[in-house]
Amino acid sequence: MKNKIRQPIVTVAGHVDHGKTSILDSLRDSSIQAGEAGGITQKISFTLYPIEQMKKSFPIVEKLGDKLEIPGFLFIDTPGHASFTNLRKRGGSLADLAILVIDINEGIKPQTQEVIQILKMNKTPFIVALNKIDNISGWRSLSRVIHNSNSESETNKNPSVDLKANIESQAINVKQAFDEKYLTIVGSFSAFGYDAELFYKISDFTKNLALIPCSARTKEGIPELVMMLCGLSQKYLSEKLSQQEEAKGVILEIKKENAMNFSEAILYEGELKKNDEIAVADIDGNPRTTKIRILEEIKPLSSKFQPKDKVHAATGLKMQFKEKFEILPGMPFMSYKNNLNEIKNIFKKEILENIKTDNHGIIAKADSLGSLEALLALLKDSNIPVLKAGIGNIKKSDINSAKANLKINEIDAVIAGFNVSVDEDTSISEKLQNDVKIITDEVIYKLIDSIKKSRDEKSDEIEKKKLIGLGALFKLQVLGQFIFRNTKPAIFGVRVETGKAVPNINMIDEGDEKISRIKNMQSENKSVSEATQGMELAISVPGLNFERQMKNKKFIYSDLSESQFRNLKKNKDILSSNEMKLLQEIAEIKRKKKSNWGE
Repeated sequence: MKNKIRQPIVTVAGHVDHGKTSILDSLRDSSIQAGEAGGITQKISFTLYPIEQMKKSFPIVEKLGDKLEIPGFLFIDTPGHASFTNLRKRGGSLADLAILVIDINEGIKPQTQEVIQILKMNKTPFIVALNKIDNISGWRSLSRVIHNSNSESETNKNPSVDLKANIESQAINVKQAFDEKYLTIVGSFSAFGYDAELFYKISDFTKNLALIPCSARTKEGIPELVMMLCGLSQKYLSEKLSQQEEAKGVILEIKKENAMNFSEAILYEGELKKNDEIAVADIDGNPRTTKIRILEEIKPLSSKFQPKDKVHAATGLKMQFKEKFEILPGMPFMSYKNNLNEIKNIFKKEILENIKTDNHGIIAKADSLGSLEALLALLKDSNIPVLKAGIGNIKKSDINSAKANLKINEIDAVIAGFNVSVDEDTSISEKLQNDVKIITDEVIYKLIDSIKKSRDEKSDEIEKKKLIGLGALFKLQVLGQFIFRNTKPAIFGVRVETGKAVPNINMIDEGDEKISRIKNMQSENKSVSEATQGMELAISVPGLNFERQMKNKKFIYSDLSESQFRNLKKNKDILSSNEMKLLQEIAEIKRKKKSNWGE
């Protein structure tokens, strides 16, 4: 007997404001998007869409005939990529399919690129909804075509003119604008290794990525989008969707209602009953067992849950457990039947296979297991090593771990936080915060860019310090009118002509005669540890008699050895043009005594 197949899990993802929730609203004929804060999805939402209802709403699906065996779809709307990355299980994505929503007028944005990378990393098959075609200047929507060609009003859900015909019937300039926009997107996809094309031009969907032009507002293209989902699910996912008995799922979010904690989750395999015992993984892959006290399932085409004694995959759940323990978002759960060791091995493989760290590097934190895996993968792609990785807000222990890197490698004294914050009760001194760089963001590509920039800046800073240690580079003009003490030590005024003056560096004059070193520096009656170009200050120089040695001198320079000169010349990319001129000036002074100095 052939196994019954479950609903495909479909995640809807894309750039902010490109119409993810609006596309779902047009599918389920609701208006959730309008009620969201700022029109942006605030939480993960499930939509259970039975196939019978889908056939009624979209008669085009009937074209697939008796071949259609899927019982419906479980759609998941995601509030950006932090939650999108939670949708994972061992071996890749929790979603069987994805709809990538792109505003055809704006094309592929940086956040869209991020989604494509995650889809590719998880090997998730997807189709592309080219939304907002009705915003193309001069576009003639299906609704107007129908209204003009029929005396009786017809619903947009069952248009008499198909999408392809309407696209081809647009005015020449409008059709040219459409072609230009969609071909630009095709070109962008080729950079990611995808051969994209309009769905009605594709003969083999295993070789081409399908683009479905549509409008969530006018609903043109939505029936074709549904038909594509049904056809691809039936043809390519039947074996993957074969129903199993053992319950398996993923915790998505932890919610608090009336002083009680509930876990919102997806059951992606098997059957689950109220009072069943399940095992939930912790961050180390250890199972925590508990019974289900309350079991609720998402209602079809609704955002509300209803109590259930038994549920079948695939579906959205809300559960309360009898035992109390910390549950982290993104963690797997499964039926427990006195097989603790077996479950432990499964969890360890699932969690630890992608949480691989290095023997040095930064500290990485994320809000869920899926987010952490995505962050680690992208850090690895950027050649940024990670010493320690964890889930949850940044704690004092994370800061202490990062602080330890100050003695090993300052570049790694960084905490990267993806969609997390610093614990409010974490007692961090102001100095510790200054020493350790904490970089957080809710968008993963921005976080990676910020980390790269921080590492580059720190690397330049370290190199600069190293070079200064090898040989400080400065030229000082002697201000002979400001002599505060002639000797023991000599104290007089100077202006920094080029470079940066620092204490304890040996100096020479224009004739390469030694002039001791700077012991102390003062600017505006305050001690300073360094003086930059243009500053005027008083310096104290021990072992110098100003009247005898400096009276007729105009400039003094930092003294360099030949090896210091060569090192500075080798690293000229971090020297300014003025510093390069000064380096050459010092070389010319030195070559008055030794012609091949520094060569």
